[in-house]
Amino acid sequence: NDAMTSDIVGFEALIRWNHPQKGRIPPDAFIPIAEETGLIVEIGDWVLRTACAEAATWPSTIRVAVNVSAEQLTDVNFVTSVVQALSQSGLQPQRLELEVTESVIMKRVHEAVEILRELKLLGVKLAIDDFGTGYSSLARLQSLNVDVLKIDQSFVRNLSAGGEGILLCQAMTQMGKTLGLTLVAEGVETTEQLQILQLMGCHEIQGFIA
Repeated sequence: NDAMTSDIVGFEALIRWNHPQKGRIPPDAFIPIAEETGLIVEIGDWVLRTACAEAATWPSTIRVAVNVSAEQLTDVNFVTSVVQALSQSGLQPQRLELEVTESVIMKRVHEAVEILRELKLLGVKLAIDDFGTGYSSLARLQSLNVDVLKIDQSFVRNLSAGGEGILLCQAMTQMGKTLGLTLVAEGVETTEQLQILQLMGCHEIQGFIA
């Protein structure tokens, strides 16, 4: 949601496994297995195509965010998969936001720079997820040429404690503003958190209060 107006600006695609015997299984239970077996690339491609097809039916002002795994990011066919998902769905590239966690990018920064450059040329938006957990430098962020920083919910959760919690969020928002990036706060659950983030100049929020 827009942090100031509360208008919906986008949705994030989340995956769940509806097991016939065990019911709904959360991603943290099966995604690590999918990554180990290599199935994550196939699953990720299905999520991408499905999310783009769904978003194409929404109002043109709303975008969809899709998480990208480390294996997808370094897969030689990933950019082609994105092109095909956009082409088949008819979704405008600027309405697709691809999210990569900060820790993944920092571990594979040299590979990521080239892949992100190719994706940027397509017109899609690029986001660093869980920002604040992967120790990015200002120079590294600038080289990645991303559009969005998503402040990890662990920092948002500590805002109400004051002191260091607020200082850390201020530092991250200032870094994002310096680079001209859209700032999204994850896990916003209280009015107090929202008000603090608004004062900091955070552009968008994601969480139960949204």
